[in-house]
Amino acid sequence: MYSPEGQPPGAVNPLPRWRLVAGCLVLAALVFFAFLFAPVYVRNLQFQNYVEEMTRRVGADKQADDVLRGQVLQKARELRLPVAGSDVHIYRSAEGLRIDVQYMVTVNAPFYSGNLHFYPGAGSR
Repeated sequence: MYSPEGQPPGAVNPLPRWRLVAGCLVLAALVFFAFLFAPVYVRNLQFQNYVEEMTRRVGADKQADDVLRGQVLQKARELRLPVAGSDVHIYRSAEGLRIDVQYMVTVNAPFYSGNLHFYPGAGSR
């Protein structure tokens, strides 16, 4: 016994071609944006780890702000991150040393252009 469409009962209709193409396009777009954004996020993670390491380093709280700022800027240059001296904020308190950095990276793609904002920071305790 067959259905009016000529298929046996319980048969699954094949996926329409347009849906398959649309799904592949969405998947391709996700992969494209992953390759576009992933390097920036990985470099930011490395930068965040460096800033955390700096605040835990013995004697870092005794270094001058300009020395600490210079070290942060040097690491940012090594990682090709657009960090300026005014983006680095150093705070000292009874609790210890805190370093906060605020910067943004502009990402340009054929159909997209936008800014990614990052706020790495760390404090000693």
